[in-house]
Amino acid sequence: LGYWIVEALVDRSHESYPRGGLDYLRRGLGWLKDAGIQAILDHHALPGVQTAGQMFTGNCTTDVQFYTPYNYHRALVWTVVMTAHSHLDPNFGSVFAIEAINEPIMNATLTPNYGTFQKNFVEVMRAVELTIGIFVPSSSLSLSVSASVSNNFTAALSATSSATIFSAEVQAALLDAVPILLEIGVACGLQTIFEASPFQWSRYIDNVMHNFMDVNWQYDNPSNPADVAIGSQTYDNHLYYSFGGVAAADPKSYMISICNLTCIQADAAVGNSPLWFGEWGLPTQFNATDAFLHQWADAQKLAYNKSAGWIVLLDFKTEISKLTNGNALSRQWSYLEGLKLGFLTQDPAALHDPNVCVPYMNSTTNNTSS
Repeated sequence: LGYWIVEALVDRSHESYPRGGLDYLRRGLGWLKDAGIQAILDHHALPGVQTAGQMFTGNCTTDVQFYTPYNYHRALVWTVVMTAHSHLDPNFGSVFAIEAINEPIMNATLTPNYGTFQKNFVEVMRAVELTIGIFVPSSSLSLSVSASVSNNFTAALSATSSATIFSAEVQAALLDAVPILLEIGVACGLQTIFEASPFQWSRYIDNVMHNFMDVNWQYDNPSNPADVAIGSQTYDNHLYYSFGGVAAADPKSYMISICNLTCIQADAAVGNSPLWFGEWGLPTQFNATDAFLHQWADAQKLAYNKSAGWIVLLDFKTEISKLTNGNALSRQWSYLEGLKLGFLTQDPAALHDPNVCVPYMNSTTNNTSS
């Protein structure tokens, strides 16, 4: 999701993003709920841009401004709004986690105060839940909502914004989210839910999990999100061999690397568990044969299944046209094309060869990273 899905956060004087995204999100999440599919809300494009030169940020630029007080604040307000929807908006009924930020800059020296943002992100989520009446097991955080606002969630959230158990930045984010929720309530027909209904209940009693890219995504003394967890927290890793820096660019090195992957254990050793692989793919740095791609898909699924699991390849469908030399791009990037060509299985849990890694276990190669 882009931050601009909460339209009030967009500074239209210099930020040009599409409108109406929340309506589509609510509709799509409703479909997922009806189909019994669980959802993670991934803050993929942050205000001010979190990483240079990436289209997924919504602005492919070298001017990275996310790591500033102003944009950290906008991201926290976004989080308040999404957490409130996740518990009170029926269309969000299958949401179980919210990810703070997709792929921050890897060099931690270039992400000042990111650790403080992680802490505040966790606290604004829990503040919304405490307001609703959802308490965090084994946490000392507690909050009492006045009976005078027990039929008005936005009024209760306004009251929570003055609770001294939260930092000034968390308080400010909660308060600034109130008029936005009121505006959304009018636009989306949620006024009764946000303003005139008993809210000391939730669609389920569990907390929505906060989710972060794992600590080992960054280098040079990064902050560890495990240090700020309050209740259930999960971690995300993205692994693309095609961008280099993982293994030597040949089939055998790829297979040895993936079949002896150590990042799951490395993350667990510093508290980053449960971990899932939120992005991965079949692209390679060499011309891969069909036979290798069958092996490559199986080996990655085997490796990632040792974690809390994996999510579908980054691109569900990619263009097939003269501009892409037919399926040259989609062959290794598209989930649908991977199914069609047989590299991937209709049942995501199935494997062509469950012993694909046996010949490569405990081998060594010219890995540059695990």
